[in-house]
Amino acid sequence: MSAIQITSESLKNIMSDPETVVTGKPLTAVAAVEKSKPGEGWRHRIGQMAGNTVKWLIPPALGLALFIGLWALVSQTSPQLPGPLKTWDSAVALFSDPFYNNGPNDQGIGWNILASLQRVGIGFGMAALLGIPLGFMIGRFQFLSAMMSPIISLLRPVSPLAWLPIGLLVFKAANPAAIWVIFISAIWPMIINTAVGVNRIPPDYMNVAKVLNLSEWKIFTRILFPAVLPYMMTGIRLSIGVAWLVIVAAEMLTGGVGLGFWVWDEWNNLNVEHIIIAIFVVGIVGLLLEQALVLMAKRFSYE
Repeated sequence: MSAIQITSESLKNIMSDPETVVTGKPLTAVAAVEKSKPGEGWRHRIGQMAGNTVKWLIPPALGLALFIGLWALVSQTSPQLPGPLKTWDSAVALFSDPFYNNGPNDQGIGWNILASLQRVGIGFGMAALLGIPLGFMIGRFQFLSAMMSPIISLLRPVSPLAWLPIGLLVFKAANPAAIWVIFISAIWPMIINTAVGVNRIPPDYMNVAKVLNLSEWKIFTRILFPAVLPYMMTGIRLSIGVAWLVIVAAEMLTGGVGLGFWVWDEWNNLNVEHIIIAIFVVGIVGLLLEQALVLMAKRFSYE
């Protein structure tokens, strides 16, 4: 056996590069050689992606499995409640032709979803057009805030369906009354969150605007809007959730085409499978609407 001799030159290399091994080759060079092996980097990346995917999928998969298991167990003890398999078969048959039209009271679920989304879009859009500017003005002007505060505090806690008779009385039709309920329910989160965002702007910003003698338009575009945008997006997310929650109940009472009317009609027909399907459809559509607004908020925040 020959002993390993450490010369002054090798000792100097070790001191200059702590990663140097006894072979005289630095670890960075060894790593470069390992990386240069064909397919090694891809295998490592694929392994990492697979591990992250498994970690991401396991919790929701377990939650869904637990939910379906409890649902199946309850359906065994309650014969009137259809189980997951029976509901799935009904959903497959239902979505095989979602846009059939056999008259105003017998239309596919696709038409009902689109009708509800249309009402929500109109009512929500009207609430945004009025609520967001009003929130900016309430937060900007103290006199207007003091004037509107008791009105908002009085009307905001009112149940959305309590506004439905007023809509029917004023508009004399079910569809405008349902849109009115969406409007009056969705406007409050946008007003309140926007006004809170304006109030939380540091006073120094407004003092600088006064010193520079900026116009109200420049104050809005340069100071208010960028600072209030996160609060405004939070109000919009809350409003779309309220609007989608309310439309089903409003359509149950007003009738016509829509998810709410469809649920009530299926209850009259004692078709419980379709009612359960409607519950899932309402939840999925509401989740998609909220996630779309979340992505929009992230995009604005990054910009």
